[in-house]
Amino acid sequence: MNKELEHKFVTELETNQNIVHKVCSLYTSDKDAHKDLFQEITIQLWKAYPKFRGESKFSTWMYRVALNTAITLYRKSKRRVTTQNYDSVIFKIKADEYDPTEEQQLKLMYDAIRELGDIDKALVFLYLEEKNYSEISETLGITEVNARVKMNRIKTKLRTILNP
Repeated sequence: MNKELEHKFVTELETNQNIVHKVCSLYTSDKDAHKDLFQEITIQLWKAYPKFRGESKFSTWMYRVALNTAITLYRKSKRRVTTQNYDSVIFKIKADEYDPTEEQQLKLMYDAIRELGDIDKALVFLYLEEKNYSEISETLGITEVNARVKMNRIKTKLRTILNP
């Protein structure tokens, strides 16, 4: 990959890294697992970047890769994330230190969301990110109608979890 493309990737990733942090928060429960998953998603984004055709926004593509990576690792390891060697990556990305206290008010919601299935978690995440149903369906590869129906069912399920 040429330097210009590498620079563009690093810039886009640094600009949008909160997306990855939020995905990590959904699929991990401690700081070490969060860092490991962040690293793995970054590596998978780097590997997939040459195939990014720009048909969607970088952030939409990033959501898809991050969620797919988290779901795949979560299913394989049952909350224990294994990663690839980070030193093999040529570049270093400046990662802002993540402070989980900023999102303490969302802790109960995250705990409830963690009880959902993998695809439901991804759908809620995109919904909370204020993505419209068209973007949600594009990112998850489902129809808009299916996304709406699933979201209504998830809202009911979350109400039950949060108010037993």
